Amino acid sequence: MSVHAAITVRRPLDEVYAYWSDFTNFPRFMAHVEQVTLAPDGTSHWRVSGPMGTHVEWDARVVEADAPRLLRWESVGSADVENSGSVRLTEAPGDQGTEVRVEIDYRTPGGKVGELVARLFGEQPRQQVEDDLRRFKQVLETGDIVRSEGSPGGTRAGNQARQRTAEPVEQAPEGALGAG
Repeated sequence: MSVHAAITVRRPLDEVYAYWSDFTNFPRFMAHVEQVTLAPDGTSHWRVSGPMGTHVEWDARVVEADAPRLLRWESVGSADVENSGSVRLTEAPGDQGTEVRVEIDYRTPGGKVGELVARLFGEQPRQQVEDDLRRFKQVLETGDIVRSEGSPGGTRAGNQARQRTAEPVEQAPEGALGAG
């Protein structure tokens, strides 16, 4: 399976590359990534949540780094999910920041059956990557991930099923704000 997604981040190219190339940042903006540990030999160990409470793990290594424009990686050893991918960064037109283009190729556990089961539980790979890129943009542009009162857990399918109905916020009594 191959997933492609892109987004423009209103931050300089060097800053975007520096944040992305530090894999320990990934749990902050990738909903399924629980932990990334860096090893002295340059590899990284990934622990990711899967459908129905499962977890998958793998080791990865960077196979090409052309700072600040390209980073390519691949899983190594006996990965639960064999994967490879790249992030390509270019300056956005009109001094609007950095265009981030991500490509990820992977083999799902269980092949086509595993892929179908994941989709039945709301785990659409393309949607996941697009959601992760939106959170990446928010972290770099604002320093935080913005969540609404109506969807405090984000857009993952499991969170959507548990969300409550949006209700108006009670208004403060007149004169209560700014008094003093």
